[in-house]
Amino acid sequence: MLDLLAADAPAQELAAQPARARAAGAAPEDVARIEETTGAALAVRRVLDQYRRREAELVALFDTAGDLAGLRDLDAVLRAIVRRARTLLGSDVAYLTLHDPVAHDTFMRVTEGSVSAAFQQLRLGMGEGLGGLVAQTARPYASTDYRTDRRYRHTGAIDDGVAEEGLRGILGVPLRLGGEVIGVLFAADRTPREFTPDAIALLGSLADHAAVAIDSARRLEETRTALARLEAANATARAHGEALHQASDAHDRLSKLVLRGAGTDEVAAEIAALLGGGVAVHDTDGSELARVGTAPVTPAAASLEASRTEGRAVRADGVWCCAVLAGAEPLGSIVLTGRPDLPEADRRLFERAALVTAMLLLVRRSVAETEDRVRGELLDDLLAGPASSAHWDEGSLALRARRLGVDLARPHAVAVLDCAPALRSRLAAETARAARRLGGLAGTRHGNTVLLAPCDRPAGLARDLAADLARIIGTPVTVGAAGPGTGPEHHAALHAEALRCRTALHSLGRTGEGADVTELGFIGVLLGDRAAIGPYVERVLGPVLAYDAERGTELVRTLDAYYDQGASLSRAKDTLHVHVNTVVQRLDRVAQLLGPDWNKPAGALEIHLALRLHRLSRGTAGPGTRRA
Repeated sequence: MLDLLAADAPAQELAAQPARARAAGAAPEDVARIEETTGAALAVRRVLDQYRRREAELVALFDTAGDLAGLRDLDAVLRAIVRRARTLLGSDVAYLTLHDPVAHDTFMRVTEGSVSAAFQQLRLGMGEGLGGLVAQTARPYASTDYRTDRRYRHTGAIDDGVAEEGLRGILGVPLRLGGEVIGVLFAADRTPREFTPDAIALLGSLADHAAVAIDSARRLEETRTALARLEAANATARAHGEALHQASDAHDRLSKLVLRGAGTDEVAAEIAALLGGGVAVHDTDGSELARVGTAPVTPAAASLEASRTEGRAVRADGVWCCAVLAGAEPLGSIVLTGRPDLPEADRRLFERAALVTAMLLLVRRSVAETEDRVRGELLDDLLAGPASSAHWDEGSLALRARRLGVDLARPHAVAVLDCAPALRSRLAAETARAARRLGGLAGTRHGNTVLLAPCDRPAGLARDLAADLARIIGTPVTVGAAGPGTGPEHHAALHAEALRCRTALHSLGRTGEGADVTELGFIGVLLGDRAAIGPYVERVLGPVLAYDAERGTELVRTLDAYYDQGASLSRAKDTLHVHVNTVVQRLDRVAQLLGPDWNKPAGALEIHLALRLHRLSRGTAGPGTRRA
C-alpha cells in the first residue's frame, strides 16, 4: 500500500487490493487486515488529493493575481478567470455575466465550454433564475439540477437557453465591489452535481479577482479618458489659434474677390482651394451655377432642409452641404466633396464661404431682376395684342425678343400660374427663373403670373411647371396652358385661353394641377377658342374608332343609336335593324375598349358629346341610316 501511495496510484488501484487478496486465496484474517489497510490508504489518498487540489487552486489564484498586476486587456483577463474556473471546478461550462445599469438586468460577458448561441446571448433580469437571484441578493446559490429545482423563478427564455446548452448542475457566485454587485460568475455541468463548500469558496475567490479586474480596468479607462481629454483640450487650443489665423486669411481672400466683382465660378474655385475639395454651387431650383474639382453632384433634399433649419453645414452621403441664405430666404446651396471628415475650423470656413456666396447670389439676383423687368415689359406688350394700340408693331416686338435671346418665330405656349396669395411674389420670381432656363419670357399681367416659352406640348409644360414650382416654393401651384402658336399676333388669344383653363381647373377642384383645354374634357371644348374637337373626340372615342376602322364593325353607330334612343336596348335594336343580343354584344365590346365606367353618368355624358362632335365633324347621317 505504501508503494502504491508513493507511486501516486489512482484510488481505484488501492481499492482493488482486497479483491486481489481474496482471489489469491488469502486467509480471512489477512483479507480483513488488507481491507483495514486499504481504508487507511484511501483516506491518505483523499488527503493528498485535497492538498494537491488546494495547491492547484492557490497556483491559479496566484496566476490570476499576476494577470491583474499586468492588466492590459480586460477581455483577456476575464476569459482567463472563466477558463480557470471551469478547469479547477472540473465543470463542463463556466461563464460570467455583468450588470447592465440601463436595462437593469445582467448579460453574458464571457463563456467557456458553451456550444449554444441562444445561451450565449441570454439576459437575466433581477430575481430571474439562479443568476438573477445571485445578482439581486449578492449571495452564492447552487442547484444540483436546475431543471427540476423550483427554488428559483423560471422564465421561458432562461429555461430554453439552459435546456439548449444541456445544463443541469449550476453554481453562481456574485462579483462584488464593496456593496455593489456588478455581475455573477458561474460553473455548470451537463449532469446533476452537488457543489461542495470548497467549490463554492474557490469560485467565490475567482469572482473576487474578476471584480478587481473589472474595477481596475474601469479606473484605468477613466485615467486614460482624463489624459485624452487633457490632450484634446490642448489640441483644441492649438487648433483654435490656427483656425483664427486660417479664418482671417480666408476672409481676406474671399473679401478681395467680392470687392473686385468676381463671379460664381471664381468664388467656387477659391473655396475649393481653401478647403482642398471639390465645390458645386446650385440655385434654389437645383440648377448648377458653378462647379470646380468634382463630378456633377446635387444636394439631397433632406440634408439641404437640415442645413436651412440648423443654419450649419450638414454631411450626408459622403458630401457636405450648406444652404445659402439671405436671412431666412433660400438663395441656393453649396456642396463640398472629397472631404469625408471636416474639422470644426474647416466647417466654419465652409459656412463662411456660404455667406460670401449668398452676397454674390444677391448681386446676381439684382441683375436678373433688372433683366426680368425688361422681359416682363416685352411679355406685357406681346399679350396686349394688336387690338391694344394702333402703334402695335410685330417687327419691333420680334427685334426686342431677339435681343433677349427669344425667337418668336418658333411655336410658343402661354401658361398662367397661380398659388396661395402669400407666396405669389415667390412664384413670380421662380417662374422668371424657369423662363430663363426655357428660353422664354415671364412676368405679371393683371395680377397673374404668366410664362411664354417655346413649346409644342402645352399640357406637358403645364404639368411640369405645376410639379416643379410646387416643390420649390412649398405650396400647390395651378397652371393653365394654351398653344402652341407661332407669331406675336397669336399670343394674346393664347393668354386668354390659358387664363380660362386655369380658372376652370380651380372650378373643377383640380387646384395644384397643370393642364391645357384639351385635357379638360368637354369643358375644354367649350372653353377653347380654337379647334379642340379632334383631340377631344380621339381621347374619348379613340379605342372604339380604331376598332371599327380595323375590323369594319359598327360600334360607333351602335353607341349613337343607344344614346339617341335613351339608352334603351329594345329601341336601339329597332333603329339598327339587328337582334337585341347583337346590341348587347357590341356594347360589351365597347365596355372592354372604354372601361367599365363608360355608361356611368359622367362617362356617358362625355361619350354622347364626343359622338355628336364626331358626327358633325364628319358630316355623317344619324344612326338609323345603314352604311352602303
